[in-house]
Amino acid sequence: MQNNVPAFRSSGDLLADRRYAYAKAAVEAGDHAEAVEILGQVLELVPHWAPALFMLGIAEDKLSHRREAISAFEQAAELDVRDELGAGLQLARLGARPAPPAAAEAYVRRLFDQYAVHFERHLVGTLAYRAPALLLEAVSVIRPGVFSSVLDLGCGTGLCGMAFRAKAKMLCGVDLSPGMIEEARAKAVYDRLEVANIETFLAAEPAESADLLLAADVLVYIGDLSGVFAMAGRVLIPGGLFAFTVQAGEEGFRLGPDLRFAHAPAYIEKETAKSGLRIVAMESAVTRQDAGHDVQGLVIIAQKA
Repeated sequence: MQNNVPAFRSSGDLLADRRYAYAKAAVEAGDHAEAVEILGQVLELVPHWAPALFMLGIAEDKLSHRREAISAFEQAAELDVRDELGAGLQLARLGARPAPPAAAEAYVRRLFDQYAVHFERHLVGTLAYRAPALLLEAVSVIRPGVFSSVLDLGCGTGLCGMAFRAKAKMLCGVDLSPGMIEEARAKAVYDRLEVANIETFLAAEPAESADLLLAADVLVYIGDLSGVFAMAGRVLIPGGLFAFTVQAGEEGFRLGPDLRFAHAPAYIEKETAKSGLRIVAMESAVTRQDAGHDVQGLVIIAQKA
């Protein structure tokens, strides 16, 4: 995700738009010096256009021009107050700002709306995504039967829902991205679908109403998980399970170069315990690949006391 270039949005200047398209093609071809030159021309025409400044930051970073990249990202962040482009995350990655407690909602929504149509093909075919299968295996060992109410948090296009459909009497999916929800709806595996923030959604659900919560490759966009675990503890019935994956970290939670958060096992154990949950399974596993390399993750099941 680090070098994700935002989808095109017009600057209002036709010539600037055309040159931006040339710069985007140069970035995607790996010609970052050419992109910097073209983006300089773009910004002469539209000096306060956040997408051009953001792409300039990406190109300068690829050229190892750290100071120039930080300057471009800072300007983009000032213009993009909701951080839809992710300039704040880029600045945190470069050490110019503290890491936020979570990726901005506008950034996550834009990112996944942009990729919704071909996201699943890329995730499974290119990134060898395994999180739903790993969660299904882990949950089936602890409880082989059927669950009355299953909530798929950050359901995406519905891959986890497909894996768990046979184990759920009622299956609900929730995601920040309307585009992802539409893709999930087309699969016709969910009884209910909602567009919402995970914590907000769980806060609105009846207390002690679900016996299984799922979060497959979702919590990587949230650093501070205390709120999610608190809401999970509220919504789960006694004995209910929260099955999720995270990227494996060494201490607390940290934002990685891929703009995703990694969490340490000790952090997970501490924060779940605060919410009345106890870890009943925690296994290391490769959850997917990134740039051809295995991503080490943790497959975790917490149970409400």
